[in-house]
Amino acid sequence: MQGKVEICGVNTSKLRVLSPVEMEVLLRRARQGDADARQKLIEGNLRLVLSVIQRFDKRGENPDDLFQVGCIGLIKAITNFDPDKQVKFSTYGVPMIAGEVRRYLRDNSAIRVSRSIRDVAYRVLQCKDAMTARMDREPTLEEIARELELPMEEVSQALDAVCAPVSLFDPVYADGGDPLTVMDQVRDTKNTEDGWMDHITLQNAFQALNDREKQILSLRFYDGKTQMEVASTLGISQAQVSRLEKGAIGAMRKSVTVS
Repeated sequence: MQGKVEICGVNTSKLRVLSPVEMEVLLRRARQGDADARQKLIEGNLRLVLSVIQRFDKRGENPDDLFQVGCIGLIKAITNFDPDKQVKFSTYGVPMIAGEVRRYLRDNSAIRVSRSIRDVAYRVLQCKDAMTARMDREPTLEEIARELELPMEEVSQALDAVCAPVSLFDPVYADGGDPLTVMDQVRDTKNTEDGWMDHITLQNAFQALNDREKQILSLRFYDGKTQMEVASTLGISQAQVSRLEKGAIGAMRKSVTVS
């Protein structure tokens, strides 16, 4: 989808954006049954649809299909939105659009789920949409379970079973620069290239020590012994252990700094 300008015959580079005042007026007119206002709302919020479906552009789905599905979510949001509530339309519309896209991806997923679980999930999603419209926020699992008179575990399992797979390259945040992806959040921060380089550098510095210094550092920092315990183990004084320990650490620090 990256760099794609035209979707479903719509030139996305020329999409109109409505001002807050225009949105307010059109939303109220549309709620009173004005078809022209409804059409202008749809056309004026296509950029919102585009921003939502870009979150799913790593799924291998046709962007045109996702855009059409997103538009269905937009229409549902316009139909159900109450302008009298102190909520921005985008705050209400984005979850509706994303939910419609997720349902499409779920229904067309290569991962097959049993019919009984799908039926429960469908009821849960319908209930969730209805409660979101009624409460102006997403309901909790506990609230959905109570509404449907189902165990919370069953609701959770049904939603998990039909949840669309997440790509490691899905962006989760972007602020004008490079986006933060799922991989950035779940990646191994320990075994990174920098981590390996630091490990190798420290290992080389440790190997450069003499046997007595290696033994003292191993006993102190690997076995967790006190200087007195190390002194007792090696048959030397605590002062000697302290001096040798400081000397070994100083030599390693110098070696690492030079590297």
